[in-house]
Amino acid sequence: MGMEMRQELRLSQQLVMTPQLQQAIKLLQLSRMELVDMVHEEMLENPILEDDFEVSAEQAKERELLGGDEQLAMQMERAGNTETPLEQPTVENPNQVEVKADGTAVNEIDWENYLDNYSMASPMPSYRGDSEDLPSLEATLTKPPSLHDHLAWQLKLSDLEDREKELGLIIIGNIDADGYFKEPTVSELAADEGVSEDLVEKVLEKIQTFDPVGIGARNLAECMLIQAIAAGQDDDLVVKMIKSHLNNLVKKNYAAIVRDLKKPPPAPQMDIEEIYEAAKVIMDFDPRPGRQYASDDAHYITPDVYIHKVGDKFFVVPNDDGLPKLKIANFYKSAMGSGEKSKEYVQDKMRSAQWLIRSIQQRQRTIIKVAESILKFQREFFDKGIAHLKPLILRDIAEDIGMHESTVSRVTTNKYVHTPQGIYELKFFFNSGISSSSGDDLASQAVKSKIKELVDAEDAKRPHSDQKIVELLKKGGINIARRTVAKYREQMGILSSSQRKQVF
Repeated sequence: MGMEMRQELRLSQQLVMTPQLQQAIKLLQLSRMELVDMVHEEMLENPILEDDFEVSAEQAKERELLGGDEQLAMQMERAGNTETPLEQPTVENPNQVEVKADGTAVNEIDWENYLDNYSMASPMPSYRGDSEDLPSLEATLTKPPSLHDHLAWQLKLSDLEDREKELGLIIIGNIDADGYFKEPTVSELAADEGVSEDLVEKVLEKIQTFDPVGIGARNLAECMLIQAIAAGQDDDLVVKMIKSHLNNLVKKNYAAIVRDLKKPPPAPQMDIEEIYEAAKVIMDFDPRPGRQYASDDAHYITPDVYIHKVGDKFFVVPNDDGLPKLKIANFYKSAMGSGEKSKEYVQDKMRSAQWLIRSIQQRQRTIIKVAESILKFQREFFDKGIAHLKPLILRDIAEDIGMHESTVSRVTTNKYVHTPQGIYELKFFFNSGISSSSGDDLASQAVKSKIKELVDAEDAKRPHSDQKIVELLKKGGINIARRTVAKYREQMGILSSSQRKQVF
């Protein structure tokens, strides 16, 4: 079979994403705080970009007089629009001293008098109590102490030996966020460190005496027992209920506990009131003692748009506070003709700056379009509240504003809107529909709100079951299955009826 070389011409189509399009898509899916951080990073990397702020005529004139003094120019920018212009500081020659006719220096410092006055002066106060201007001690901490740090501090103060403290640090490092020591087991840890299991047990028992009470337990029952002993409530009934009847306590099946603890006659029988009293003691214990040292950072929400109601009309206003207003620096425009390399560098940075400015403007326009379309579909929600939220999908908004569903999805992710009803994520307004007897579909969020209202208004000693909630919703014109009620209840973090029941 022979081999030959030849040229062929083929015509094909393919989707190519330009750098501008990639940047626009990236900006579109960023949250507001991420966008602000990204803009500040771009301003540091690209000298062409600068914040567009108004400068008074007097300051602009002084800036021209100062010329290349960048430090003074920055001081003037920070000062803002003030009536009194900043004066250029005068620097005297430190080696030049004015001398009188008798030979004494005019500006010479009398060091002996200065030191005498300094030594006789009263000491400066180191602390000013009851001052509203000073922050509290807690406000000066960079971060709260973690569970690991709190336990390690107590371990250092303990009377354990050095090798035991090393084992204690390993155990503390394996305690999870809830305060439990589950992995590795005592035998595995002893084998890895080449020590006896009794020594590991001794160190673990010492750690279990640390604060918070119940720390270092290997399971829930051990955690409850540690807290019962520390509280002085470790009587026989409490210990038996913790060791053998935690499941019945969770289900509040106290009758089963009475049957299991029943004694053969003629011994005195267990009274259910005694079970109630022991259950009250156990319920006061914390099943997750480490959660008070949870280091979850606070997430701050800044709305991207505002929806204001003025009279009977709503207005969608973008939130530009804190977002730099970018513009091209005039200084670099004039530097384009100074050389070939500098011209190429400035042109490249200028194109990048223009793309960024246009992408941010396009992002703002797209968010406003989506917010206005949501306002049109969910007008009753903004007027009357969450009970009037309607079913809505991304396709409805996409067809209304003439964009693709993927674009609407990027716009509504991690974007928030401030409304007369509160602050909501744009994704909140998209819900599936639930049929009602009136013929109008209700949004799933509205149904969840009604379920929560029914649970909040129920009798704590006779809570509604899921089937009872279905019947109550049906009376209100909402047709929904029991498994759907259970799913919505779990999504809202509402316990089952047996767990919500209060016996005493």
